[in-house]
Amino acid sequence: MNNLQQTARVGLFFLLGLALTWVTFETLRGGKIFKDQGYNLIAGFETLKELKDGDEVRMAGVKIGEVEKTRLAGRRAEAILRISHEVKIKSDATASIVSAGLLGTNYIGVDLGTESAPDLPDGAEIKTKTTPDLNSVMSQIGDLGKKLEGALGNLGTALSGDGKGGPGIIQKVDQLVSENREAINKTTTNLQTITDKVNKGDGTLGKLINDPKLHDDLVAALGEIKQGAAEAKTFIANAQAIVDQVKAGKGTIGALVFDQKAGDDIRASIANIRSVSDKISRGEGTLGKLLSDDSILRDAQSIMKKADRALDGLDDTGPISAVGVVYRGLF
Repeated sequence: MNNLQQTARVGLFFLLGLALTWVTFETLRGGKIFKDQGYNLIAGFETLKELKDGDEVRMAGVKIGEVEKTRLAGRRAEAILRISHEVKIKSDATASIVSAGLLGTNYIGVDLGTESAPDLPDGAEIKTKTTPDLNSVMSQIGDLGKKLEGALGNLGTALSGDGKGGPGIIQKVDQLVSENREAINKTTTNLQTITDKVNKGDGTLGKLINDPKLHDDLVAALGEIKQGAAEAKTFIANAQAIVDQVKAGKGTIGALVFDQKAGDDIRASIANIRSVSDKISRGEGTLGKLLSDDSILRDAQSIMKKADRALDGLDDTGPISAVGVVYRGLF
């Protein structure tokens, strides 16, 4: 009996030790003794970047679940996320793998999404996006360093030459300066001479810089040019207004150009004038006969001569005899 009790006590202590070991293991790996079942979401990535089972899932920096397991599904890797029942993730939320510092572990970061979007159900797939990790950033920095080193090498070769006798930019500039030293000196001397003349007020530019009156005259001329430009602009605007009125058929010119009735009347008047002119040239009518028949002119001259003789005879006669004289003289 004593042996049986002792055996039971040893078995009980063994079971308690196993339970204590399991609790300690779960506590150290960040889990809970009684896990919240929650609901599952699937997150697919090109690579999980050292993400492993038990890593946290965070939203706005707060832990809302953990990675239940990882798996390879065809041409991508998937992480099965266990999310707490208390947290609802929106359908437009996005998950990404985030590193918790340079030497920290990775975790899944989920954004909040929009409030009006529906919730993701159990077993749904959440949208994901790829973020650069430390390894990819360091690789890109290494590639950039290589490219920068190559660019600096090319720049050095261009400046100092290729070392095989080919001159670089510095040698070419030095050779150019050496070959044109005399011309450069002359040019510098000429520039100095021109500068001295300008400072003394010689020449047009010197007077313009040193003579205040010439400056004022130039400013006044510019003002007059601006005024003339403004007047020309006004003239153009007035001319455009006149053209618009003519196009609208307003005024005499507009009526002549665009009024059909006025044009017809003018053409009729011109035709009448031409008809009268033709009749006169043919000697028709009183004015035509007067211009073309010489006999009428001779008759008129004869009457004028008789009237002149009758008037000469009026000086020596009385009124009654004067009438007779005029009658005999005319008829």
